[in-house]
This record gives sequence, structure tokens and C-alpha cells, in this order.
Amino acid sequence: MLTVHHLRISQSERIVWLCEELGLDYDLKLYERRSDNRMAPDQYKALHPMGVAPVITDGELVLGESAAICDYIDARHGGGRLSPAPDSPDFAEHLFWFHFANGSMMPISYVEISAHFMGVDTIPDFMKDRKARAWSMIEQRLADAPFFGGEALTTADIMMSWSLTTGRAFHPFPLDDYPATRAYLRRIGERPAYRSAREKAEPGVEPMLS
Repeated sequence: MLTVHHLRISQSERIVWLCEELGLDYDLKLYERRSDNRMAPDQYKALHPMGVAPVITDGELVLGESAAICDYIDARHGGGRLSPAPDSPDFAEHLFWFHFANGSMMPISYVEISAHFMGVDTIPDFMKDRKARAWSMIEQRLADAPFFGGEALTTADIMMSWSLTTGRAFHPFPLDDYPATRAYLRRIGERPAYRSAREKAEPGVEPMLS
């Protein structure tokens, strides 16, 4: 049985959404963050050597890393339905945004989050520039196409959307100047699979879709 181990308010919500989009039969286990430091509890850290979310188990397999899990689940359980084929016109853009999510967006966010925890008020100018470029690229992409992956939702959207929604809970970032991004999030929020995933993964918590 495929089991998604979801740490509340974390990147593992991506995996719940992916399973809902694919209509999979899976087991969902919820873990609450510690009250003293808001980190993962010991039982979650024990799941994988890295001790961070997300983690899935599938029989004897224990797998971490969002992108690896998305690829694994879509290929092994979803028949590749959310990954454009190499001959698709959307293939290259899908690949770019799929890897941009944790290859570029997350490092930018972690710099800001780390600075906040260390009591530092500012981040280096080169990181500010990277953040501005990243959000500009996101806005342009979503003005040009309905989804990061192209004409249809792909695992690139599963990966990217977290930084646009729940990820902002760790370091607020208003979307007033990003109308295409806000319109995209409205479309995501209307998807039955996304609503179902949120209800299961984050009961009682409104998604950050604006």
C-alpha cells in the first residue's frame, strides 16, 4: 500500500495533492509539528535518514525528496499521466518548472527564512535580485500558459504551487503585483483534487490562494 506521510504545513502536501489528482488509493498519515520549535516530531524524523518532509512508503520502499516522489508516483502508480512525453511541445517547459521549484525557488525562500530565524533584517542584494527575477518569470509564464507544465496540469504544477501558497506562510510575500499568478491560484483552488487534498492534509486551514 502506498502511504503518504504528511507533516502538517509542509511540502508533503504536494504529494497528497498528486495522489488526489491521479485518483489513487493511498493511505494518509498526518503528523503534527512539535509545539516547542515547530519542527517535525521524532516519529517523522525516524522515517527517513534526512528527517524531513515529504516521505512516502510503498511496501518496503521508503522514499524522500518531493521531485523524486512525484516522478515515482506518477510513473509507478499514475501511468505517467501528469508528465508530458518527450515529443510533447510542453516537455521542455514542464522539465524546467518541475526542477525550478526546488532547484531555485526553495533556496531563495530558505535564505529568507534562515535570516528571519537568525534575527537578520536583510538578505544579500544578489538574493533579492534572484527573488525578483524568479517572481517575474513566474508571472510571465502564467500569463503565457494556463499551467506551469503547459496546456494541462503536470507535476511541474504540483511542485511549483507550494512556493506560491503554503510556502508563503513561512515568509509572507504579497501577490498584489502578480495578477496572472493570482488567476492561476484561483484556477488551482477550483480543482476538486486540490480541494480534496487540502481537506485531508490540512483540515480547518484555509489555503493561501491570494
